[in-house]
Amino acid sequence: YLIGLYLKYLFQWNSAWINLLWVLVMVVVASFTATNRTRLKKHIFLAPIAAGFFGSALVVGLYFLALVLRLDHPFDARYFIPIMGILMGNMLSVSVIALNSYFDGLQREHQLYQYLLGNGATHIEAITPFIRKAVEKSFAPCVANMAVMGIVSLPGTMIGQLLGGSLPGVAIKYQMMIIIITFAASMLSLAITLYLADRRSFDKYGNLREIFIPHPKS
Repeated sequence: YLIGLYLKYLFQWNSAWINLLWVLVMVVVASFTATNRTRLKKHIFLAPIAAGFFGSALVVGLYFLALVLRLDHPFDARYFIPIMGILMGNMLSVSVIALNSYFDGLQREHQLYQYLLGNGATHIEAITPFIRKAVEKSFAPCVANMAVMGIVSLPGTMIGQLLGGSLPGVAIKYQMMIIIITFAASMLSLAITLYLADRRSFDKYGNLREIFIPHPKS
């Protein structure tokens, strides 16, 4: 009911500035959710995560609305808000899995990271195995869903199009476009977040800082 209520007013006002403000609210909520679910310290990771979400959603979302769909008004609430919501939801789930995998791996296998540095590897070369593992793990559910799309399950966008009276061919085209933009936005968001977070996570000597919130003592 609450979702329908705020969407009703957003669609009625249909202001580009209000829509952008609402996206900022979505970014803040998603960023806090990501840090809470990863136990990462907010003062270190909140800004990088928010920058990744906001930048990726705007770049990929506006590209899709303005250049792919060729809308005259890409900030129209009817299109802008749903697309931003789809992108934000996917970016959140990918970021949580990737950040958990990346920083847990760095903390658990810190000796491997130091070994690579000690053998002449640059910082980027030393963290590459951890980044690769994090990307593979975070995108594995997406790839698995894509492999069985239309056979095992029908995605939400496609179902909505079919229920709205669209032909199956049109519905699957929209679903394919949504899959592409969510994948692209999630990858771009993760790249921005990891790049900015990396600058805050290591000291000037290349040592990993205390980045996790300690568990409360029982």
